[in-house]
Amino acid sequence: MNSLKFLSGVFALALAFSAGVARAEPVKIRVAWVTPVANRASILFERPGLARHMGKSYTFEAVRFQGAPPMLAAMANGELEIADLAFSSFALAVQSSGMNDLRVIADEFQGGVEGYYSDEFFVLKDSPVRSIRDLKGKVLATNAAGSAVDIVMRAALRKNRLDAKKDVSFVEAALPNMKAMLLEKKVELIPGVVPFSLDPELRRATRVLFTQKQIVGRTQIIVWAAREDFIKKNRAALVDFMEDALRATRWGSSQEPQGSGRDRGESEQAAAPVVREMAVRERRPEGRLLPRSEPPSESWGFASQYQAAEGTRFPERRRRCE
Repeated sequence: MNSLKFLSGVFALALAFSAGVARAEPVKIRVAWVTPVANRASILFERPGLARHMGKSYTFEAVRFQGAPPMLAAMANGELEIADLAFSSFALAVQSSGMNDLRVIADEFQGGVEGYYSDEFFVLKDSPVRSIRDLKGKVLATNAAGSAVDIVMRAALRKNRLDAKKDVSFVEAALPNMKAMLLEKKVELIPGVVPFSLDPELRRATRVLFTQKQIVGRTQIIVWAAREDFIKKNRAALVDFMEDALRATRWGSSQEPQGSGRDRGESEQAAAPVVREMAVRERRPEGRLLPRSEPPSESWGFASQYQAAEGTRFPERRRRCE
């Protein structure tokens, strides 16, 4: 009799445990982004039906940040699971913030890849600045000290024997405000990143002084990073999320632009100045069209490209998520 009661108790506990597992909440996955479209999390699951595991093993939230410092603070406080970090920000997190358990889980995009877009640095067409050395004594715009584009600018100055602390002045501004600052002649040079660098008005009024590729070559620009403890505790949910992210990316990189040039221009200008569609042809900064690229292999996740509102197509950076 006692044995029967014991077995009944064990059976009841097993049922309760199974029910508890069945009712377990999906893992919350919050992914940071800074620049719309260029940072994949901002548009990752815009297409319904691609995130097959979302709501089951995990929930997803794209969280916007102004830059890396608040992102790292959010991770430290348990308010962010995946950070969207530049190469410089990752080093800052490890060395200055003591996040020795930070792990790279995905390569969001690289800059300077042959045949693909590389960040551009703009001056006005009528600017007296014809070379990097002409920037001496000028005011330059940066989104944040230590950001990826900021490091490239400082590398460009150093290569041309200019001291970033003595020979130029820096003004910090949000990336969406860069165009206005340059057109209003508040600064002499601005960094251009997708999607803002594709603005037709900006391109008509400016010229490219140098590109990221010319200064530092092929570079790992942005990575997704998570803390080791989160990865170990939630590995299954994280694998489901990455599977969905790859599916969404492959879907996006396979799409042709829809509608006529006029239709695209009208719809994109309403949301613009830049693209909502993904393009599959490329264009050099000087305007020369390149042949259609080969479709990305399955190992290349984030390989999206974007189209300017006036119908001009530009490549984005090749992106990989392995």
